[in-house]
Amino acid sequence: MTNTAAHQPLFLVTGANGKTGSRVAALLDAAGHPVRRGSRSAEIPFDWTDSDTWGPALAGVTAIYLAFQPDLAVPGAPDTIRAFTAAARAAGVGSVVLLSGRGEPEALECEAAVRESGLAWTVVRCSFFAQNFSEGAFLGDVLAGAVALPNGDVPEPFVHADDIAEVTVAALTDPRHVGEIYELTGPRALTFAEAVTEIAEAADREIAFIPIGRPEFVAALRGYELPEDVVGLLDYLFGTILDGRNSATADGVQRALGRAPRDFTEYAKQTAATGVWTPQ
Repeated sequence: MTNTAAHQPLFLVTGANGKTGSRVAALLDAAGHPVRRGSRSAEIPFDWTDSDTWGPALAGVTAIYLAFQPDLAVPGAPDTIRAFTAAARAAGVGSVVLLSGRGEPEALECEAAVRESGLAWTVVRCSFFAQNFSEGAFLGDVLAGAVALPNGDVPEPFVHADDIAEVTVAALTDPRHVGEIYELTGPRALTFAEAVTEIAEAADREIAFIPIGRPEFVAALRGYELPEDVVGLLDYLFGTILDGRNSATADGVQRALGRAPRDFTEYAKQTAATGVWTPQ
């Protein structure tokens, strides 16, 4: 009798505890696919900063969701991506789906490393996550009733993390997506100030938007005791990437899934219903 289980694809999901990785892993689980969760706390630990953990995590893996932490824009990321994809190919991995960022020159270098890796590849190039207001650095501000950010008047087509996960799973499980670069955004751009207004309406609370400069922004992030690499990344994003270069919408969700992307209003209403924006 043939052991069909031995021939099932095994998916390694890096960043498995993150906004997108957790969703990708859950969708793969729901579809009955074997999943190896890549995180420092996993049964087979995976750590981007410890290459000794890569081999065990890659053993027997068919395809990878590559969500580099904390971001492809950090110094040294391209070298790490080259080394990791080389290790993946040596381990017999067939394909990789890379989570990338729009408008980031450093991310483009990482994309090139993946394209040149010898693996079948798909790039999922994303705008700013809507979930940063509910699962990320800005949740504390929302709960406090005042979101203080620089560049509040710059439009951004916030993308829903569920859309990212669905596109990623499609790319991991269907070879028709190999070689595609999908730019994922929401269906419209709105400013951070407008986004906060929508959150306030959905949560039925008063939440102010306060425009501030970058030094005040960095000080506030440190006040929330965020890791220094996250502070530096957010400062970089607001000082460099969130300057209007990414304000245009893109058709990646439509191309990949055959449907329109989720709107920010839908995100705000669904998230408000969970109670995450209600102070305890």
